[in-house]
Amino acid sequence: MPCNTPLNKISFSSILAITATLLILSITCIDTAAEDKGLAIAREWDRRDSGYNDYSAIMIMTLRSAEGKEAVRKMRMLDIEVEGDGDKSILVFDEPNDVEGTALLTWSHKFKDDDSWIYLPSLSRVKRISSNNKSGAFMGSEFAFEDIGSQEVEKFSYKFIEESALNGQPCYVVDLVPVYANSGYSRQRVWYDKPEYRIVKIDYYDHRKELLKTVQILDYKRYLERFWLPGQYEMVNHKTERSTTLLIQNYKLRNGYTQRDFEPTGLERIR
Repeated sequence: MPCNTPLNKISFSSILAITATLLILSITCIDTAAEDKGLAIAREWDRRDSGYNDYSAIMIMTLRSAEGKEAVRKMRMLDIEVEGDGDKSILVFDEPNDVEGTALLTWSHKFKDDDSWIYLPSLSRVKRISSNNKSGAFMGSEFAFEDIGSQEVEKFSYKFIEESALNGQPCYVVDLVPVYANSGYSRQRVWYDKPEYRIVKIDYYDHRKELLKTVQILDYKRYLERFWLPGQYEMVNHKTERSTTLLIQNYKLRNGYTQRDFEPTGLERIR
């Protein structure tokens, strides 16, 4: 005989509640596993990319308008690792004449806002850049100021998306969400190649969660039999159709730089 007592109704409701709880727990476990795997991939990239001490390089940056007009800038980069914190880097512009001598110093940090200073020869002084200006365009290029500093693992939360091929190369695909203030991006989708964990592509999404920019990172070469460093960046802005190519040449590692070489007071003396 069918049982229609309130107890039966309560039991059925309980079953539904338990089923819903198990479903939520299952989804939570999947998300947690994806976060753990994404973080593990990023940490392995960071491990392989650490230990070079310092490097210098020559950079040629080509800016292209939507109509195809080009402007070329030449600069030098110096970089030093900082134990327990982010890298420190200096970019010095050598050409053209209207930007010659301009120098940008960035102190990247793991757990707080980066510090940045710029030396402008026309003003003959060093100016601190506000942390609110991270999303601003760097010297008219499609790179933002936040793209220039080192990409520290601690600056993001992570979620593994899938394994996928890019130009025939198997890759891990991971979403990175900035956890620092004033980022111009809601997330970045990053492709790490297998088995070297080199970053080969990044999609940048704006705060409307729309695709804003894409950078492809190309022409990796190995230095000191360990470190893979790129020779070219191709950044495309999907909103404006402008693009920037950055060629990197003449890498020199372990130059013996010290922290004193990366002080704001020394920017105006760099030649």
